[in-house]
Amino acid sequence: MRPRSPLVATVALFALASLVSCGRQGVPPGSVAALIGDGEHRIAYPVNPDVTVSGSPALRHARAAHRIVIGVKSDHPFLGFEDPVTGRRFGFDIEIAKMVAADLGFGPGRITWKTVSPQGRETAIAKGDVDFYVAAYTINDERKKHVSFAGPYYVAGQDLLVRQGEKNIRGPGDLKGRRVCSVTGSTPFHRIEDPAYGARVSGHDSYAQCVQDLISGETDAVTSDDTILKGYAAQNGGRLRVLGRPFSREPYGVGLTRGDKALRDAVNDALERHRRNGDWLRAYDATLGRSGAPAPAPPEVIRY
Repeated sequence: MRPRSPLVATVALFALASLVSCGRQGVPPGSVAALIGDGEHRIAYPVNPDVTVSGSPALRHARAAHRIVIGVKSDHPFLGFEDPVTGRRFGFDIEIAKMVAADLGFGPGRITWKTVSPQGRETAIAKGDVDFYVAAYTINDERKKHVSFAGPYYVAGQDLLVRQGEKNIRGPGDLKGRRVCSVTGSTPFHRIEDPAYGARVSGHDSYAQCVQDLISGETDAVTSDDTILKGYAAQNGGRLRVLGRPFSREPYGVGLTRGDKALRDAVNDALERHRRNGDWLRAYDATLGRSGAPAPAPPEVIRY
Protein backbone atom coordinates (compact mmCIF):
# COMPACT_ATOMS: atom_id res chain seq x y z
CA MET A 1 0.00 0.00 0.00
CA ARG A 2 1.36 3.41 -0.97
CA PRO A 3 2.12 5.55 2.13
CA ARG A 4 -0.06 8.60 2.67
CA SER A 5 1.40 12.07 2.54
CA PRO A 6 2.63 13.78 5.74
CA LEU A 7 -0.38 16.12 5.53
CA VAL A 8 -2.79 13.19 5.55
CA ALA A 9 -0.91 11.62 8.47
CA THR A 10 -1.18 14.85 10.45
CA VAL A 11 -4.88 15.13 9.72
CA ALA A 12 -5.34 11.54 10.84
CA LEU A 13 -3.68 12.21 14.18
CA PHE A 14 -5.81 15.25 14.90
CA ALA A 15 -8.96 13.54 13.71
CA LEU A 16 -8.40 10.66 16.09
CA ALA A 17 -7.77 12.96 19.04
CA SER A 18 -10.85 15.01 18.21
CA LEU A 19 -13.02 11.91 18.48
CA VAL A 20 -12.33 11.87 22.18
CA SER A 21 -13.04 15.56 22.69
CA CYS A 22 -16.19 15.59 20.55
CA GLY A 23 -18.91 17.65 22.19
CA ARG A 24 -16.63 19.37 24.71
CA GLN A 25 -16.47 23.02 23.81
CA GLY A 26 -13.21 24.90 24.23
CA VAL A 27 -11.00 21.81 24.17
CA PRO A 28 -8.47 21.95 21.31
CA PRO A 29 -8.32 18.70 19.31
CA GLY A 30 -5.02 16.89 19.88
CA SER A 31 -4.43 18.45 23.29
CA VAL A 32 -3.82 16.56 26.53
CA ALA A 33 -7.21 17.81 27.76
CA ALA A 34 -8.82 16.23 24.70
CA LEU A 35 -7.18 12.91 25.51
CA ILE A 36 -7.68 12.66 29.26
CA GLY A 37 -10.42 15.14 30.14
CA ASP A 38 -10.46 18.15 32.39
CA GLY A 39 -10.64 16.07 35.58
CA GLU A 40 -7.18 14.60 35.13
CA HIS A 41 -5.77 12.59 38.01
CA ARG A 42 -2.36 14.03 38.79
CA ILE A 43 0.28 11.99 40.58
CA ALA A 44 2.97 13.74 42.59
CA TYR A 45 6.37 12.21 43.30
CA PRO A 46 8.23 13.78 46.25
CA VAL A 47 11.64 15.06 45.20
CA ASN A 48 14.58 13.55 47.05
CA PRO A 49 16.36 16.53 48.68
CA ASP A 50 19.50 14.59 49.59
CA VAL A 51 20.79 12.62 46.61
CA THR A 52 24.07 10.86 47.42
CA VAL A 53 24.84 9.30 44.02
CA SER A 54 28.42 9.95 42.95
CA GLY A 55 30.53 8.83 40.03
CA SER A 56 27.97 9.44 37.28
CA PRO A 57 29.11 11.87 34.53
CA ALA A 58 25.52 12.34 33.31
CA LEU A 59 24.20 13.16 36.78
CA ARG A 60 27.14 15.46 37.51
CA HIS A 61 26.39 17.41 34.32
CA ALA A 62 22.66 17.58 35.17
CA ARG A 63 23.40 18.92 38.64
CA ALA A 64 25.68 21.60 37.20
CA ALA A 65 22.96 22.62 34.73
CA HIS A 66 20.23 22.44 37.44
CA ARG A 67 18.16 20.47 34.92
CA ILE A 68 17.92 16.89 33.75
CA VAL A 69 17.31 16.11 30.07
CA ILE A 70 15.07 13.10 29.41
CA GLY A 71 14.60 11.52 26.00
CA VAL A 72 11.03 10.47 25.21
CA LYS A 73 8.56 9.90 22.37
CA SER A 74 5.84 12.39 21.54
CA ASP A 75 3.26 10.62 19.37
CA HIS A 76 1.95 7.65 21.38
CA PRO A 77 -1.28 8.47 23.28
CA PHE A 78 -1.19 7.56 26.98
CA LEU A 79 2.39 6.27 26.63
CA GLY A 80 4.59 9.13 25.43
CA PHE A 81 2.58 12.07 24.10
CA GLU A 82 3.26 15.77 23.61
CA ASP A 83 0.38 18.24 23.61
CA PRO A 84 0.71 20.18 20.33
CA VAL A 85 -1.04 23.15 21.94
CA THR A 86 0.84 23.52 25.25
CA GLY A 87 3.87 21.27 24.81
CA ARG A 88 2.87 19.35 27.93
CA ARG A 89 3.87 15.66 28.14
CA PHE A 90 1.63 12.83 29.27
CA GLY A 91 1.72 9.03 29.41
CA PHE A 92 3.01 5.99 31.26
CA ASP A 93 6.61 6.46 30.06
CA ILE A 94 6.42 10.11 31.15
CA GLU A 95 5.29 9.04 34.62
CA ILE A 96 8.15 6.53 34.89
CA ALA A 97 10.58 9.26 33.85
CA LYS A 98 9.18 11.69 36.46
CA MET A 99 9.48 9.06 39.21
CA VAL A 100 13.14 8.48 38.40
CA ALA A 101 13.90 12.20 38.05
CA ALA A 102 12.30 12.91 41.45
CA ASP A 103 14.47 10.29 43.13
CA LEU A 104 17.53 11.87 41.50
CA GLY A 105 16.58 15.28 42.91
CA PHE A 106 14.77 16.85 39.94
CA GLY A 107 11.14 17.95 40.15
CA PRO A 108 8.89 18.60 37.13
CA GLY A 109 10.13 22.18 36.82
CA ARG A 110 13.71 21.00 36.37
CA ILE A 111 13.06 18.47 33.61
CA THR A 112 13.77 19.21 29.96
CA TRP A 113 11.87 16.80 27.71
CA LYS A 114 13.56 15.96 24.42
CA THR A 115 11.75 14.04 21.68
CA VAL A 116 14.14 11.49 20.20
CA SER A 117 13.26 9.26 17.26
CA PRO A 118 13.89 5.50 17.50
CA GLN A 119 16.51 5.85 14.78
CA GLY A 120 18.51 8.37 16.83
CA ARG A 121 18.19 7.09 20.38
CA GLU A 122 21.56 5.26 20.70
CA THR A 123 23.37 8.28 19.28
CA ALA A 124 21.52 10.71 21.58
CA ILE A 125 22.34 8.61 24.64
CA ALA A 126 25.99 8.02 23.69
CA LYS A 127 26.62 11.71 22.89
CA GLY A 128 25.01 12.90 26.13
CA ASP A 129 22.20 14.75 24.35
CA VAL A 130 19.90 13.15 26.93
CA ASP A 131 20.74 12.07 30.48
CA PHE A 132 18.46 9.07 30.19
CA TYR A 133 15.83 7.77 27.78
CA VAL A 134 12.35 6.39 28.60
CA ALA A 135 10.40 5.54 25.46
CA ALA A 136 9.23 1.94 25.00
CA TYR A 137 12.88 0.96 24.59
CA THR A 138 13.26 -2.83 24.51
CA ILE A 139 16.30 -4.25 26.29
CA ASN A 140 18.30 -6.62 24.10
CA ASP A 141 21.88 -7.82 23.76
CA GLU A 142 22.56 -5.92 20.54
CA ARG A 143 21.58 -2.58 22.11
CA LYS A 144 23.68 -3.35 25.20
CA LYS A 145 26.72 -3.04 22.94
CA HIS A 146 25.96 0.68 22.62
CA VAL A 147 24.05 1.73 25.77
CA SER A 148 23.34 0.58 29.31
CA PHE A 149 19.88 -0.25 30.65
CA ALA A 150 18.13 0.04 33.97
CA GLY A 151 14.97 -1.94 34.54
CA PRO A 152 12.91 -3.41 33.08
CA TYR A 153 10.02 -1.23 34.21
CA TYR A 154 7.43 -2.92 31.96
CA VAL A 155 7.32 -6.13 29.93
CA ALA A 156 5.35 -5.50 26.76
CA GLY A 157 4.46 -7.92 23.99
CA GLN A 158 3.22 -7.70 20.43
CA ASP A 159 -0.57 -7.87 20.47
CA LEU A 160 -3.59 -7.04 18.34
CA LEU A 161 -5.97 -4.06 18.43
CA VAL A 162 -9.45 -4.75 17.00
CA ARG A 163 -12.86 -3.09 16.90
CA GLN A 164 -14.89 -3.58 20.05
CA GLY A 165 -17.47 -5.81 18.33
CA GLU A 166 -14.95 -8.10 16.62
CA LYS A 167 -15.73 -11.73 17.52
CA ASN A 168 -13.70 -13.74 15.04
CA ILE A 169 -10.19 -12.55 15.92
CA ARG A 170 -9.25 -13.93 19.32
CA GLY A 171 -5.50 -14.10 18.83
CA PRO A 172 -2.73 -14.31 16.24
CA GLY A 173 -3.94 -17.75 15.18
CA ASP A 174 -7.11 -16.22 13.72
CA LEU A 175 -5.44 -13.91 11.19
CA LYS A 176 -5.46 -16.11 8.10
CA GLY A 177 -6.84 -14.02 5.25
CA ARG A 178 -7.53 -11.06 7.56
CA ARG A 179 -6.18 -7.55 6.95
CA VAL A 180 -3.59 -6.45 9.51
CA CYS A 181 -1.80 -3.08 9.63
CA SER A 182 1.46 -2.06 11.28
CA VAL A 183 4.21 0.52 10.79
CA THR A 184 6.25 -0.31 7.71
CA GLY A 185 9.66 -1.72 8.56
CA SER A 186 8.98 -2.13 12.29
CA THR A 187 9.66 -5.34 14.20
CA PRO A 188 5.89 -6.01 14.59
CA PHE A 189 5.44 -5.51 10.83
CA HIS A 190 8.12 -8.07 9.97
CA ARG A 191 6.88 -10.53 12.59
CA ILE A 192 3.27 -10.48 11.35
CA GLU A 193 4.50 -11.01 7.77
CA ASP A 194 5.48 -14.56 8.75
CA PRO A 195 3.53 -16.87 6.41
CA ALA A 196 2.50 -18.95 9.41
CA TYR A 197 -0.02 -16.23 10.34
CA GLY A 198 -1.46 -15.98 6.84
CA ALA A 199 -2.37 -12.30 7.31
CA ARG A 200 -2.82 -9.76 4.54
CA VAL A 201 -0.35 -7.19 5.84
CA SER A 202 -0.44 -3.47 5.02
CA GLY A 203 1.90 -0.77 6.25
CA HIS A 204 1.84 2.94 7.06
CA ASP A 205 4.32 5.47 8.38
CA SER A 206 2.51 5.76 11.75
CA TYR A 207 0.22 3.75 13.99
CA ALA A 208 -2.26 6.63 13.91
CA GLN A 209 -2.84 5.89 10.23
CA CYS A 210 -3.31 2.18 10.96
CA VAL A 211 -5.83 3.02 13.69
CA GLN A 212 -7.70 5.29 11.29
CA ASP A 213 -7.94 2.34 8.86
CA LEU A 214 -9.23 0.12 11.67
CA ILE A 215 -11.95 2.60 12.63
CA SER A 216 -13.02 3.08 9.00
CA GLY A 217 -13.08 -0.66 8.31
CA GLU A 218 -10.16 -0.68 5.87
CA THR A 219 -8.24 -3.14 8.06
CA ASP A 220 -9.31 -5.79 10.57
CA ALA A 221 -6.56 -5.39 13.16
CA VAL A 222 -3.54 -3.28 14.09
CA THR A 223 -0.46 -4.93 15.57
CA SER A 224 2.29 -3.45 17.72
CA ASP A 225 3.47 -3.59 21.33
CA ASP A 226 0.50 -3.83 23.68
CA THR A 227 1.49 -0.53 25.34
CA ILE A 228 1.07 1.38 22.07
CA LEU A 229 -2.21 -0.38 21.31
CA LYS A 230 -3.58 0.28 24.81
CA GLY A 231 -2.95 3.98 24.29
CA TYR A 232 -5.01 4.03 21.11
CA ALA A 233 -7.76 1.97 22.76
CA ALA A 234 -7.89 4.52 25.58
CA GLN A 235 -7.92 7.39 23.10
CA ASN A 236 -10.92 6.03 21.27
CA GLY A 237 -13.30 5.70 24.20
CA GLY A 238 -14.37 2.03 24.15
CA ARG A 239 -14.62 1.64 20.37
CA LEU A 240 -11.44 -0.45 20.19
CA ARG A 241 -9.92 -3.12 22.41
CA VAL A 242 -6.61 -4.91 22.85
CA LEU A 243 -6.95 -8.70 22.76
CA GLY A 244 -4.51 -9.23 25.62
CA ARG A 245 -2.80 -12.24 24.04
CA PRO A 246 0.78 -11.06 23.41
CA PHE A 247 2.96 -13.20 21.15
CA SER A 248 6.38 -11.71 21.86
CA ARG A 249 8.29 -10.45 24.91
CA GLU A 250 9.58 -6.86 24.96
CA PRO A 251 11.15 -5.78 28.31
CA TYR A 252 11.27 -1.97 28.40
CA GLY A 253 14.31 -0.39 30.01
CA VAL A 254 15.64 3.06 30.80
CA GLY A 255 18.46 3.81 28.35
CA LEU A 256 21.69 5.24 29.82
CA THR A 257 25.21 6.01 28.68
CA ARG A 258 27.14 2.77 28.44
CA GLY A 259 29.25 2.12 31.51
CA ASP A 260 27.50 4.64 33.81
CA LYS A 261 27.03 2.11 36.61
CA ALA A 262 26.37 4.73 39.29
CA LEU A 263 23.39 6.17 37.43
CA ARG A 264 22.15 2.72 36.40
CA ASP A 265 22.13 1.59 40.05
CA ALA A 266 20.33 4.78 41.13
CA VAL A 267 17.67 4.40 38.44
CA ASN A 268 17.16 0.74 39.36
CA ASP A 269 16.75 1.76 43.02
CA ALA A 270 14.13 4.32 41.98
CA LEU A 271 12.20 1.82 39.86
CA GLU A 272 12.15 -0.68 42.71
CA ARG A 273 11.00 1.90 45.25
CA HIS A 274 8.13 3.17 43.11
CA ARG A 275 7.03 -0.37 42.35
CA ARG A 276 6.90 -1.19 46.06
CA ASN A 277 5.10 2.00 47.15
CA GLY A 278 2.30 1.67 44.58
CA ASP A 279 3.30 4.57 42.32
CA TRP A 280 3.85 2.21 39.37
CA LEU A 281 0.29 0.91 39.58
CA ARG A 282 -1.17 4.41 40.06
CA ALA A 283 0.72 5.59 37.00
CA TYR A 284 -0.55 2.67 34.92
CA ASP A 285 -4.16 3.21 36.01
CA ALA A 286 -3.97 6.92 35.13
CA THR A 287 -2.55 6.26 31.65
CA LEU A 288 -2.60 2.89 29.89
CA GLY A 289 -5.23 1.60 32.30
CA ARG A 290 -7.77 3.89 30.63
CA SER A 291 -7.84 1.33 27.81
CA GLY A 292 -9.77 -1.03 30.08
CA ALA A 293 -6.88 -3.52 30.13
CA PRO A 294 -5.94 -4.53 33.68
CA ALA A 295 -2.44 -3.79 34.90
CA PRO A 296 0.10 -6.58 34.52
CA ALA A 297 2.40 -7.38 37.41
CA PRO A 298 5.28 -4.87 37.41
CA PRO A 299 8.52 -6.69 36.58
CA GLU A 300 11.43 -7.24 38.90
CA VAL A 301 14.48 -5.13 38.14
CA ILE A 302 17.36 -7.13 36.64
CA ARG A 303 20.75 -5.79 37.72
CA TYR A 304 23.89 -6.57 35.73
